[in-house]
Amino acid sequence: MAVACGALLVSLTACGGSDGGGAAAGTATRGGGATGQAKARTADLERIPGVGDRLQDRIPENSRQVVAVYGEGRDSADSTIVLYTKHGSTWDRTKSWRGHNGKKGWTTDHSEGDRRSPVGVFTLSDAGGVLADPGAKLPYTRSASFQVPHYWAKSHWHDFDYVIAIDYNRVKGTSPNDPARPEGQSKGGSIWLHMDHGSGTSACVSLSKSGMEYLLRTLDPDQHPVVVMGDKADLRA
Repeated sequence: MAVACGALLVSLTACGGSDGGGAAAGTATRGGGATGQAKARTADLERIPGVGDRLQDRIPENSRQVVAVYGEGRDSADSTIVLYTKHGSTWDRTKSWRGHNGKKGWTTDHSEGDRRSPVGVFTLSDAGGVLADPGAKLPYTRSASFQVPHYWAKSHWHDFDYVIAIDYNRVKGTSPNDPARPEGQSKGGSIWLHMDHGSGTSACVSLSKSGMEYLLRTLDPDQHPVVVMGDKADLRA
């Protein structure tokens, strides 16, 4: 059983829990089609836009896929998720989606139950969910243990149909719902990318089903994918 964002053993209000809003899942939007990508190449994106030196320097040199999560504000649950792909020495804006983060916003010192998503740069190494593998390049664990209890609001029943583990306080190379927390329980954990239910989460980042399917089929261990996440002010700092 999962903890926080899926570890039902410890928290039954994970990633939004049963008290979350009942809006329909967010709709995926294409961020930078042919025109957008052409503009990105014209602009010669040698850096991830909106990310200052502090976090930019933490992106591994060998990473060629970055999922950037731009939170609207420190206390906001609304985000824009953008996938950037590196070609040569420059980045292209590949896709973008509207989504959500922690109900109470963001923090640079995440702790268990604060309902804020952690600001930082984290690797992406494992995936899983209730549904069958849609063709993921990351190692994928299908398990009924991801299923949320049906006494949660119906809008949350499919939250963990697909998940990608964000490598915050977890052991890489394990299922996303592995409960191990190397830095201790108080630092929180089980922070995931998962399917959106239309409102804020407990600490995870959520986006549409089509967005999750796209990321699962695109993020490649050989490209060393990472997520850069935070509110816009902290990202720029």
